Order: sequence, then C-alpha cells, then structure tokens
Amino acid sequence: MEGLKECSLTTTKDVSLQELKLRLRDFARVRGWEQFHSPRNLLLALVGEVGELSEIFQWKGEVARGLPNWSEDDKEHLEDEVSDVLLYLIQLADVCGLDLGKAALTKINKNGQKYPITHQNI
Repeated sequence: MEGLKECSLTTTKDVSLQELKLRLRDFARVRGWEQFHSPRNLLLALVGEVGELSEIFQWKGEVARGLPNWSEDDKEHLEDEVSDVLLYLIQLADVCGLDLGKAALTKINKNGQKYPITHQNI
C-alpha cells in the first residue's frame, strides 16, 4: 500500500482543506475506490450522511451551545457524522474541480454584500 498515510492527527493540529483532500484522494486510490467517486455518487453519499447527522438531533428539541448535557459517547457520535459530511463534501468539490476553501471565502464575501451590517444588526 505504497503512498498510504493513515490519519494520525492530534486534536491540537489545524488541518487544511488541502491536506484533507490529498489524504482522501490517497485513501480512495489505494483501495481502488476512485472508480466509484463520481460527482453523483459522492453527492448521494453526502445526502445520506446529512440524514444520519439529522437523526442525532431529530428528537432532542433545542440543544444548548457546547452540548453541556450530552454524554461523551453522544458527542463522539456527532463528531463522526459531522466528519463524514465534511469529508464527502471535500471529495465532491475535488472531483468537480472546485477549490472549496476559495469558494467558501468568496461566498462569505458575497453574503457580506447581500446582508450588509446595519445599526439594527448591532
């Protein structure tokens, strides 16, 4: 499995979208999964993961920021599902030839123009 570098990141390291994209490419390549990673298939997988993420919150009602009343197991489950969504989104952007980080920053700027700061916002 030449080229494979399994993730062994610590929780204190900032990880770039570029690093995640490259690790995901390598992960899929060494397993022969690239053939299945069409934009359509990745989108459908992403939708499925968003559904799994939604199920976690489905019957909880409003949840406090920081999840103070959640068990460590519940938080770990949430981390897993949020990570699945992020990873599929990164892969989808990659196979579509998009720079996700640049696109996100551009979108924030567009939103700033669309929703300018007013005295009512402050």
